[in-house]
Amino acid sequence: MAEEQEKDLQKFLKNVDEITNLIQGMNSNDPVVRQKAVQETEKRLLLTEKDQDEDECRTTLNKTMISPPEASTKDKDAINSEAFLVSLEKDAKERARRRQENKVFADALKEKGNEAFAKGDYETAVLCYSEGLKKLKDMKVLYTNRAQAYIKLGDYQKALVDCEWALKCDEKCPKAYFHMGKANLALKNYSTSRECYQKILEIDPKLRTQVKDCLNQVDLQEKAELQEKEAHELLNSGKNTAVTTKNLLETLSKPDQIPLFYAGGIEILTEMMTECTERTLFRTHSGFSIIGDNEVIRRCFSTAGKDAVEETVCVSVLKLWQAVCSGNEENQRLLVTRPNMGELLPSLLDSRVMAIRQQSLALLLQIGQTENGRSLILSHLDLTRLLEALVSFLDFPDKKTSTAMGLLTDLALEERFQVWLQANLPGVLPTFIGVLKRDPKITNPSALCQCIAIMGNLSADATTRRQMADCEEFGDACLGLMAKCEKDMDLFREVMYTFLGLLMNLCLHSPFVSEAWAMEVSRRCMALLNSQDGGILTNIPVEIGYAE
Repeated sequence: MAEEQEKDLQKFLKNVDEITNLIQGMNSNDPVVRQKAVQETEKRLLLTEKDQDEDECRTTLNKTMISPPEASTKDKDAINSEAFLVSLEKDAKERARRRQENKVFADALKEKGNEAFAKGDYETAVLCYSEGLKKLKDMKVLYTNRAQAYIKLGDYQKALVDCEWALKCDEKCPKAYFHMGKANLALKNYSTSRECYQKILEIDPKLRTQVKDCLNQVDLQEKAELQEKEAHELLNSGKNTAVTTKNLLETLSKPDQIPLFYAGGIEILTEMMTECTERTLFRTHSGFSIIGDNEVIRRCFSTAGKDAVEETVCVSVLKLWQAVCSGNEENQRLLVTRPNMGELLPSLLDSRVMAIRQQSLALLLQIGQTENGRSLILSHLDLTRLLEALVSFLDFPDKKTSTAMGLLTDLALEERFQVWLQANLPGVLPTFIGVLKRDPKITNPSALCQCIAIMGNLSADATTRRQMADCEEFGDACLGLMAKCEKDMDLFREVMYTFLGLLMNLCLHSPFVSEAWAMEVSRRCMALLNSQDGGILTNIPVEIGYAE
C-alpha cells in the first residue's frame, strides 16, 4: 500500500514539473520554444477533457474480495456474514484514505491555479485546475474556478460546460449560476443569463444586492445592443446627422494637430449629440478612444497652469462628454471605466480654472442622477479625492456649492459609499475636520448644514461613530464650531440644529474622547438650555450626561 502511495505522489510531482516546464516554455523569448509549449498545452488540455468524458461512462471493476470463488453449493450457503461486513468496512476505509490523499493533491493544484489567476495568467490557471480535476473529479470549486478562467480567456462555451459539471456536484451552487450567467451574457443569451441570476436569488436571498447588480448589467447590455443595431441601420440609410457624426470622428482622429483644431471639431460634434442615434454612433465608432487617447488633448488636461487655449480644449471635451452621456448609461460606463479616469475626474473637479470645475461638476451630477451612475462613480473614481473636491465647493457662496453638496449627499446614502467610508475613515477624517473648522460667517449656511448632516447620517453607524469619537482633533473641531455658532445664534440657528444631530450620535459612544472634553460639551449644552428656541432645546443631547 505504501508503495502504491509513493507511486501516486511521484506521478503527481511529475505532473507539477511538466506544468512548470510548459509555463516556462510559454514565457520563453524563443518563438519556436513558445509555439511548441502552446501545442503541448493544448494537447494536454484535450487529454484532460477526454479523461473527464470517459469517466462519466467508465465502469470500474471492484477487485475487493467480497466472497471466495464458488466451490460448491454447500460452500456458498456457508458464507460468513461477519467476514463480509469486515471486508466491506476495509474497502470503505481504503477508499476514504485514497480520496483524502487525492484531495490534498487537488487542493494544492487549486492554490497554484488561484495564484496564476491572480497574476492574470489564465492559461496556467486552467492547466492547474484541470490537473486537480484528474485527482478529484467531484470538486465543484475546481469547476467554478476553471469556468471563471475560461470566461477571462473568452472561451464561454467551455465555461458553461464547467458550470454544468459544478451543478452536478452541487445543484445549489451559487457560483456556478453566477459564472453561467456571465458566460451567457457574453454570448448575448440575455434571457438565459437572467434565469441564472434569478436562480441565485432562490438559493440565497441574502445575495439580493449582488443579483440586482447582475440583472441590471444584463438589461444595460441588451439595451446597448438594440441601440447599436438601430444606429447602424440609420447610418446605412444615410441619415444626415449620423453620417456627419461618423465623418467628424474620422476628422478628429488625425494626430498632432493644433489644440484649437480639436476644440473646434469637438464643439461641432457636441452639437450633433442631440439624439440616441448619434450618441450611440459616437460609442461604436471609437469616440471615447479618439478623444481620450489623443496626445494633444491629454497634454491639455495634464497641464497644471492652463492657458486660454488649453482651457478651451478641456471645457469643450467636458461638454462633449456631457452630451454623449445624456440618457445613455452604456456611454457613461465606457467613460467612467476608461484608464486613469478615476483620478482625472476628481482632479478636474478641484481645478484652479473655474470653468473646468463647473463642467466637471455638471458631468458628475449628470452621471449621478441614476442608481447605476452612482454605482459607477463609487466603483471607479478615487473617492478620497472626490470627497475633498466636493467639500472644497464650500468656498463658493453661489448655487454651485449646494449642487456639490447635493451630489455628495446622494453618494453618501449609497451602501457602497458607507462600506468604503468605514474602511477608509482615518484618511477621510481630516476632510470632515476641515468642514467643522470653517468659519460659518463666510461659508454658505445651507451647504454647510448639508455637509454636517452627511456626517451626522454617517455617524449613525457604530464603527464610524467610534472612530469619530476617538479622534481628539475631531472633538476639538466640534467644540470650535459650537463656540462660533453661539456668538450669533439667530444667524447660525440652522447650522446649530444640524450640528446637534451629529453631537447626539457621537454621545452614544461612551466613554467619550476625554472627561475634560465631555465636561466642556456639557457646559455649552447647559448654556443652550437658556435658549428661547424650542428646536435647539429639543435637540440638546441628553446622552452627554453618561459621558461625564
